[in-house]
Amino acid sequence: MSQATPTHTPMMQQFLKIKRDHPDVLLFYRMGDFYELFYEDAKRAAALLDITLTQRGQSAGAPIPMAGVPYHSAESYLARLVAAGESVAICEQIGDPATSKGPVERRVVRIVTPGTLYDEALLDARRDNLLLALHPHQGTWGLAWLELSSGRFGVLEVEGEGEMLAELQRLDPAEVLAGEDLELPPQLAERRGLRRQSAWLFDAESAQRILCDQFGVQDLRGFGCAHLETALTAAGVLIDYARDTQRSRLPHVTAIGVESRDDAVVIDAASRRNLEIDINLGGGADNTLASVLDTTTTAMGSRLLKRWLNRPLRDATLVTQRQTAVTLLLEAEGYGELREALKPIGDCERILARVALYSARPRDLARLRDALIALPELATALADYPEGSSLDELKRQIRPYPELADTLSRALVENPPVVIRDGGVIAEGFDAELDEHRGLAEHAGDYLVRLETRERERTGLPGLKVGYNRVHGYYIEIPRAQAKEAPADYIRRQTLKNAERFIIPELKEFEDKALSAKSRALAREKLLYDGLLDTLNAELEALQATSRALASLDVLAAFAERAAALDFTRPTLETTPGLEIRGGRHPVVEQVSDGPFVPNDLIMDDARRMLVITGPNMGGKSTYMRQAALIALLAYTGSFVPASAARLGPVDRIFTRIGSSDDLAGGRSTFMVEMTETANILHNASDQSLVLMDEIGRGTSTFDGLSLAWASAEHLTRTRAFTLFATHYFEMTALAEQAEGVANVHLTAAEHKDGIVFMHRVEDGPASQSYGLQVAQLAGVPQGVIRRAREKLAQLEQQEVDQPRPAADGAAPLQNDLFASAPHPLVEALEGLDVDDLSPRQALELLYQWKTRL
Repeated sequence: MSQATPTHTPMMQQFLKIKRDHPDVLLFYRMGDFYELFYEDAKRAAALLDITLTQRGQSAGAPIPMAGVPYHSAESYLARLVAAGESVAICEQIGDPATSKGPVERRVVRIVTPGTLYDEALLDARRDNLLLALHPHQGTWGLAWLELSSGRFGVLEVEGEGEMLAELQRLDPAEVLAGEDLELPPQLAERRGLRRQSAWLFDAESAQRILCDQFGVQDLRGFGCAHLETALTAAGVLIDYARDTQRSRLPHVTAIGVESRDDAVVIDAASRRNLEIDINLGGGADNTLASVLDTTTTAMGSRLLKRWLNRPLRDATLVTQRQTAVTLLLEAEGYGELREALKPIGDCERILARVALYSARPRDLARLRDALIALPELATALADYPEGSSLDELKRQIRPYPELADTLSRALVENPPVVIRDGGVIAEGFDAELDEHRGLAEHAGDYLVRLETRERERTGLPGLKVGYNRVHGYYIEIPRAQAKEAPADYIRRQTLKNAERFIIPELKEFEDKALSAKSRALAREKLLYDGLLDTLNAELEALQATSRALASLDVLAAFAERAAALDFTRPTLETTPGLEIRGGRHPVVEQVSDGPFVPNDLIMDDARRMLVITGPNMGGKSTYMRQAALIALLAYTGSFVPASAARLGPVDRIFTRIGSSDDLAGGRSTFMVEMTETANILHNASDQSLVLMDEIGRGTSTFDGLSLAWASAEHLTRTRAFTLFATHYFEMTALAEQAEGVANVHLTAAEHKDGIVFMHRVEDGPASQSYGLQVAQLAGVPQGVIRRAREKLAQLEQQEVDQPRPAADGAAPLQNDLFASAPHPLVEALEGLDVDDLSPRQALELLYQWKTRL
């Protein structure tokens, strides 16, 4: 882009000077009723917004590319730019055009970035929009995040890159700040919304000073985070960035919350994706756990619900408090009344943020007025719940604000306009001075009608009329043919083709009063409006606490409504390890299934820590596994669960290795992704972890795959994680005879003619066959292919009987129908051996030897 030189026009010199301070963002440069973009900004915006690229004359001898958008509809264009990952500097006219010599003074008043949005039109009301900063130090990653639209600010430290990526998956920030010298993993380095910051900004001492200044404290010990130096370094960079973009001290960011990874059930990135908590595998929101659970009344409740689902708690006491609140709502049948009382509340959380930033619009204040008016009814609905319950605690936080409600009710018209700019927001009777100014301006019409009637009678000119335009003000217009008969006190103001326009001293005096009254009325109204914002900001922290309590109440009421509507039951949380789920159902599949869902039991305890699950494809193995994980997740969220009864012991982590996908950008095949996820589970699972493993080893040769599956399962038996291990390797079912705590279950199916009927019922013992050809036929594979496959299968089975295929490294041959006539375990083959010391290869060789003895 050109540099500002004397050869540029004064206005372009001003533009280039401002643009030089904001080289990496699009500059919306206010000119009258438009935001204009020039040079490369114009070309980029024209392409992204599909608007016309034009030219604005020349500057420094070259045409200037230009594109523009109307200022009154700029939000829709901003939304599209931010969605495309762009940031935009808003440059407004702050000088007075009437008194400016040269270009009107302009200044950037805000930088709109994907992570610093608070405008209602730019946000998804039911999803968080976070700005996040991260900083590593000696293997520890510090994370800090801010939701500018609510003031929610938090920090966390985790160990290792994997845990950092898992937290990014949970928080799903719109914008990430990272040091320019930081080497990032591919999945983060290519993330849209990544902003590289100068490395010198990540200074611990500087960050501490910024944070202390933000909160007005000498140190951060009062927030319980002073020891988290790595996370606080990231937090300081984040606050500095947010202040700079908003040109504000962020008055609504008044505290910093500390999260600990040990406080929550840990769910890694792959597991979170597989469980489809609030985002499905296609990237949408349909058919997710949140889509089934989210019947919240308010947008802030919806956002909180998703945060709860994404971070189930390990503290059974806190979880039990939530469950008890749901129970109370169900027993009293009070959730319906509460949900009705919550309807007028609106999104107080985000409205209050805009109030704090002095960007709240009149309709924001009207919604806040309606919310404050509704609070007494909510208090009445909560009055009868027992003292000491979490509902009682919420009731104390949701206190009424009668004075604020009265002030807003008197101050605002019932349905205010969108913006304060043109007035009409403050109600009549609220301020005597405003009423006086308005009265003079509004009664101008009556005066002009009387003046016109009087002057027609006085002059005898029937064509005389009184009018007004913005350029010349008030005037008396007489047709040209009658103009020579105008009285002597008429002073000519303007000559038109067919008329002459005059002014008289009386009309001029009225014009001065009327026009100044209108401008004084607008100025007075703006002053009163700012006064309302000042009044609200004086109660900001209390109002924020109330809005948080309202969101919690909304979620608990939604949990109660879902429990009643979907026949969920309260789970029991115990200290004894294990899971006992009776009549468990998949909460999402049940809702989208055409037919009735088949419930199943799941019993896992010290004697039954691993279930090897066999059965046909489409038989329901993955559904059975996922529903166990989702029931555990819901239980530790505080929700009731889709089961007739459920008892759960402690759960520290939920792991899933389900489905197949590749990572082309990262250079990883499907099998490599599978093994990476498997490695993460094997390294991190504990005896309190819930592990879902589906079809391990299917991406390689039969022997390699079976060996990997066997060794992985065997490792998990030593870890003693509660594991659901689905497989098509029938050989894996022998593990139940060798390892302690392993049992076989299978999903039932029945052959009907040449087809298959899935029963979807879980029964003990291994499956008898795989039904692969029947499933292929059901999928629509041509009949000719199915017939040929049956012929080939028969040939292979006969060859296996006649000539058993040799095992690797000289082991005994491997035969088919491994368990068809297996009445006893591997007692003889394993006599005198320590099973824990066997390698996967040795275990398979013993397996083959056993088979040859049958």
